[in-house]
Amino acid sequence: MSDELVLGGDLGGTSTRIVIADSEGNVVGRGAAAGGNPTSHPASAAANFGQALHAALTGLDAAAVKSAVVGMAGGVALQRPEVAAQFEAAWTGAGLRSAPQYIGDLEVAFASGTPEPDGTVLIAGTGSNVGLVRNHQLQRTAGGHGWLLGDDGSGFWLGREAVRSVLESLDLREPLGLLGQSVVQAILPGRDEHAAAQREGYDALRDQLVMTVNSRPPVMLAELAPTVITAYAQHDKTAQMLVKRAAELLTETAARLKTASDIGPMVLAGSVAGESSPVGQLIREYFAGDVRTARDGVGGATWLALGALDTALATPQTHARLVD
Repeated sequence: MSDELVLGGDLGGTSTRIVIADSEGNVVGRGAAAGGNPTSHPASAAANFGQALHAALTGLDAAAVKSAVVGMAGGVALQRPEVAAQFEAAWTGAGLRSAPQYIGDLEVAFASGTPEPDGTVLIAGTGSNVGLVRNHQLQRTAGGHGWLLGDDGSGFWLGREAVRSVLESLDLREPLGLLGQSVVQAILPGRDEHAAAQREGYDALRDQLVMTVNSRPPVMLAELAPTVITAYAQHDKTAQMLVKRAAELLTETAARLKTASDIGPMVLAGSVAGESSPVGQLIREYFAGDVRTARDGVGGATWLALGALDTALATPQTHARLVD
């Protein structure tokens, strides 16, 4: 078994990451590319997946990969034959022979936060989702319905609500606060919102914002989340309201699954739920107790691949080696 390799993948809205490891949990190959979520990036996800696979396998024998677990956000898109065919072509095109096991990003995030088999996981990054895990397998979910139908409290939600707050101010002919000014600068770089409002009128500025936002992929609104966090740190009232509401929405979603009697830790994952994020800090205050942070999603997927190859290989020691 010492010559056998395992592959872990973490395909999200922002990036695609692949890790190759030996049977002792030592990383021997890494690859990365742009977003691999086939729902939010339908035109490029499979190509990005292939690019990351090729990079990770450089100098390695792809045929030696005997177990593969790939965590994927938006994996429901693989139910469409044309999408599945694109990912299969990327896989075989990299010389891989053992079929991958595609799982949800919730399972990967939980495995990256703890080697324990049971618990709850909350992801808040570009999107948001909550899952109940038993014996390393996802049992139930809450949320995770995508930007159009859900993702409450996510980076997308923060960005959308920030833009909506700007549009409301323009409708009311109110001056823009710190967050509003930052949002305008992010969407329309170099534009002086005060001069534009006086010269062209509030309606013209509002219409240009709406037109520009609608000309881009909707998921790009998540790029405004750091703008909200920065304004929050500078005590902008609107940003503080949005951060508090995001935390409330995420804890409400988690409460659909998690009860006081649940066993195992709560694992938090994603940039919005991170330890340095004010949203994540509020969530941690709410749940308290055994709350852990997902360290490396692709490491968690690789650890699960080790367990799929041989359960005896999925030890706390190999877990620490891959995710810390």
